[in-house]
Amino acid sequence: MLRCLELAALGKGYTYPNPLVGSVITDHHEIIGEGYHREYGKAHAEVNAIASVEQRALLAHSTLYVNLEPCCHVGKTPPCTDLIISSGIPRIVIGSEDPNPAISGKGIEALKNAGCDVTVGMLERENRALNRSFFTHFEKKRPFVILKWAESNDGFLDNIRTPDTPVGPNWITSELGQTLVHKWRATEQAIMVGGHTALLDNPALTVRFWTGRQPLRITIIRQKNLVKNLRLLDQQNPTLIYTDKKILPEPGITYVKLDYHREIIPQIMNDLYNREIQSLIVEGGKELLESFIYSGLWDEAFVFTGTQRFFDGLKAPALDCQPDLRTQFDRCELKHYRNNGISTNKKQD
Repeated sequence: MLRCLELAALGKGYTYPNPLVGSVITDHHEIIGEGYHREYGKAHAEVNAIASVEQRALLAHSTLYVNLEPCCHVGKTPPCTDLIISSGIPRIVIGSEDPNPAISGKGIEALKNAGCDVTVGMLERENRALNRSFFTHFEKKRPFVILKWAESNDGFLDNIRTPDTPVGPNWITSELGQTLVHKWRATEQAIMVGGHTALLDNPALTVRFWTGRQPLRITIIRQKNLVKNLRLLDQQNPTLIYTDKKILPEPGITYVKLDYHREIIPQIMNDLYNREIQSLIVEGGKELLESFIYSGLWDEAFVFTGTQRFFDGLKAPALDCQPDLRTQFDRCELKHYRNNGISTNKKQD
């Protein structure tokens, strides 16, 4: 099952909205076949594992391991349960039941009804961690939310800006830190910044220093503040803009009207859930980050602390929990936080 999880992880960034799944087939405790789900719309892990077995006769007394319940419905590909049963595999070991209501237990039932010996729950915690976005989508009806920011050594996101301050980011992390962030971007489905960050920093929100798919770019900008020279409007990659007016879509750009008389973050979470966006990196700015923290609608946070001191400026957000991991990354300290159900009681001044 550990090998299943290793294989599954190779599909990071390419399988959305499908989960990360790996499969291993053994005969007398020796691996005779393995595979993983490489890309959405293509063959599932079980199909690739069975296809890799050279001596098909061995399947009659083999064991198939898979970290998530095999599908039993027709989607982009035929049901995996049908192939497992027709291949004559007698024993199946499954990491977790699939939380998708279209499957949830039905694949296990189909295998058992066909006379297969089925075991469920092996390394379930590890599988849920690997597929945290997939489980969050179905169980919490929202994306898995990762907050990320960089702050100075004295706790500021940025210097005080004046009308003469050039548009662009005030870098705290090094090029190596930027590369790590782009690696994260390549494995998540969407990335978001607030309207002020979009206007002041004019970020591209793309994967440039790593290899992988481009995430969906998201921001919140009221119609009166929209300017055409924003990189987010370059139509090079899909972009979703939440605004206060109904605006007709443009090539590569979708506009969604929000009700500004209601809380914004829950509306966005609901819309992203309906769009099957399962993971979201929130990279700033201060107001947007604090809105997620205040609402409690976040799961992990990565905070870079640099060596610079700004002495004054835009104060960084604060989390009401301790980091579960601290590491030195290049010239920065990188802290990792998990949301254990604790949110701030009030927004910072």
